[in-house]
Amino acid sequence: MSRVGTIARRSFLIGSAVLAGGVAFGIYTVRRPHENPLEAGLAEGEVTFNPWVLVGPERITLITPHADVGQGVAHMQAMLLAEEMRLEPGQFEISFGDPSPAYWNTAMGEEGAPFLSSDQGFAARTTRTAMGAVMKVLGMQVTGGSTSTPDSFEKLRQAGAMARETLRRAGEIRTSIPMDQLRCESGAVVLTDGTRIPYTELSAQAATIDPVEDAPLTPRAEWRLIGQETERLDIVAKSTGQQVYGIDVSVPGMVHAAVRVNPRRGVLNGYDASTTRAMRGVSDVVEVTNGVAVIADNTWRAFQAVNAVDCDWGPAPYPAEQADHWAEVAASFTGDRLDREWRADGDVEAALSGDVIEAEYRAPYVAHQPLEPLNAIVRVTEAGAEVWTGHQMPRFLQQQVAAITGHEADQVTLHNQFSGGSFGHRLEFEPVRLATEIALQMPGVPVKLTLQREEDFAQDFPRQIGMARGRGAVAGGQVQAADIQIATVSSSRSQMGRIGQNVPGADSQIPAGVWNAPYAIPSYRVRAYAVPGLAPTSSWRSVGASSGGFFGESFLDELIHAAGADPLAERLRLANDPRAVAVLEAVAEMSGWGRSPGENRGLGVAMVESFGVPTAEVIEVENTAGGIRIHDVWVAAEVGTVVDPIAFENQVQGGVIWGLGHAINCEITYADGMAEQSNYDWHDGMRIWQAPRITVRGVELGGPVRGIGEPPVPPAAPALANAIFAATGQRLREMPFNRAMDFV
Repeated sequence: MSRVGTIARRSFLIGSAVLAGGVAFGIYTVRRPHENPLEAGLAEGEVTFNPWVLVGPERITLITPHADVGQGVAHMQAMLLAEEMRLEPGQFEISFGDPSPAYWNTAMGEEGAPFLSSDQGFAARTTRTAMGAVMKVLGMQVTGGSTSTPDSFEKLRQAGAMARETLRRAGEIRTSIPMDQLRCESGAVVLTDGTRIPYTELSAQAATIDPVEDAPLTPRAEWRLIGQETERLDIVAKSTGQQVYGIDVSVPGMVHAAVRVNPRRGVLNGYDASTTRAMRGVSDVVEVTNGVAVIADNTWRAFQAVNAVDCDWGPAPYPAEQADHWAEVAASFTGDRLDREWRADGDVEAALSGDVIEAEYRAPYVAHQPLEPLNAIVRVTEAGAEVWTGHQMPRFLQQQVAAITGHEADQVTLHNQFSGGSFGHRLEFEPVRLATEIALQMPGVPVKLTLQREEDFAQDFPRQIGMARGRGAVAGGQVQAADIQIATVSSSRSQMGRIGQNVPGADSQIPAGVWNAPYAIPSYRVRAYAVPGLAPTSSWRSVGASSGGFFGESFLDELIHAAGADPLAERLRLANDPRAVAVLEAVAEMSGWGRSPGENRGLGVAMVESFGVPTAEVIEVENTAGGIRIHDVWVAAEVGTVVDPIAFENQVQGGVIWGLGHAINCEITYADGMAEQSNYDWHDGMRIWQAPRITVRGVELGGPVRGIGEPPVPPAAPALANAIFAATGQRLREMPFNRAMDFV
């Protein structure tokens, strides 16, 4: 009998104890709405109905509080509001708004519950509700975990509907025409004779009445924007170089700064800046935590000057050499490092008493490497601090800055910006902390800190290093047993520990993509081990599943091959979730699975569930004289409802390229305590000439709406490895794959 339920109940009890002992909330506290942050700054004639909509005589502003790091969520949030408000693109402005607990993430708490996504039992539902309550009461405004769309889908539509109905009520008061005879269309209330009253002309009237809270949502059959192909609001600006990112922001009177911080993450023993101080444009050299900063009149001079500082770095607080990192991982499959046993279906020991198939897999550290270098502008005064940057955790950012300056968090103003990529990197705070330390030493002066690419690589908190050991058994042409043990650094504990937050219980990201695999293998066990004492790590696009998917789907493919079964047919037989069946059937049809791909060619398949989204990928490769060529990738993902088809396709294609590029080419290794890779030429993503055709299908079964930013990444590496095996007979069990072969 499966022990998933037992484990889940234990998780629920532990979670309840944490809540009761540390953050106990009453019903009133949970239900009480947060204050609307827009109310405090209303101008003459402006009205706000909720934290997401602001209407005034001159303009309509829609608040899109989820950070846009290139994934298009500013557009998505605006379309949800505009759908219900009957607005057209071009009739409104968008703003990220100020940080506020009103923008708490409803979906992230649910995603953190340690239950299979298909589990709708009492314990699962109760725990998800409790974790959602924690997110609300604490006002956890976070962008991440592919939660922006599921967080926004209901509440932003409700916010837009409330605004629409309140404006319609204002139209009734102004015209004396019954509300049920008025309609809203293209940013106006339309009277029975066709006369249009723009919303902007009704704002003052609407400000005098209570918002209409019981506002019906638009039926799916009448959607104009949701589910339709719409032009992204930022596409023209980004295509013409006009989009302003954090790195483009300029504040009057600002100075430019560059830093060098101990690349071993230890202390700064001392430094000599005598040469630097004499360089052109340099105004000062100051100390920051574990490093030095140079202030100059432009960024380039600051870069050159800080590189001239002679620094004496202390040793690393982790093993200095990469071989010792791997040795520590390998030594972690022990009882004292067991984080949790996540699955225990059937009798694994009995099933493995005969012939056993064994394999070991490795996934290295990899960097985040967004195209826009990390940057921040900070100004500190007696009254507070002001920050200009792009960030995914704005309220935590306020707390981090306040802790350095000595102000209260609400005295820190954040002007959140569009970001040129993140992949988890802009969940961290180091550039903002460093800029704040510099600005604190220059009261009233805006300090713009830009990290050199080499400094970004040196100070990155990479994806977790990990290893998996699999043992399995087959019989009668079927997979009968799989015992998978995974040892990785806990990226969750590492990341949250840097901001003083504790992660109670086991870390579900260590076995992500394996423990929650939607397969009914008769005897299936998954154990997770936490590796201590290695380099600090962070969330990386798809987090634990980025390596777990490779481990689990590669080993399953080996077992299927040993059984003599078809890789896709056996996965379909084992799949125990209708969503998993649907995506496997979809990619089988899309790729023409079952055909002969031809000489020196092979097809590989993988299916991984991450962030509640089962995603299946089939890859076709050719073994050429020059190396492996990837011809085609077919992807199917089940997200309940595809909200933005263009963004959906873009995110899936980008996720595949991201997953393949890193599986083929990328790793971070340490020597003398420092990351050896310092720029793109040492950490090379997929090149254009390596990129395949990618065909995408969104499977919509009508269940909960899910996000798609991360789920396409985990199946890419195992599908590629399995395709290479089909074409060459060679199993790849360690990333990056270019260690074993070339790619053309």
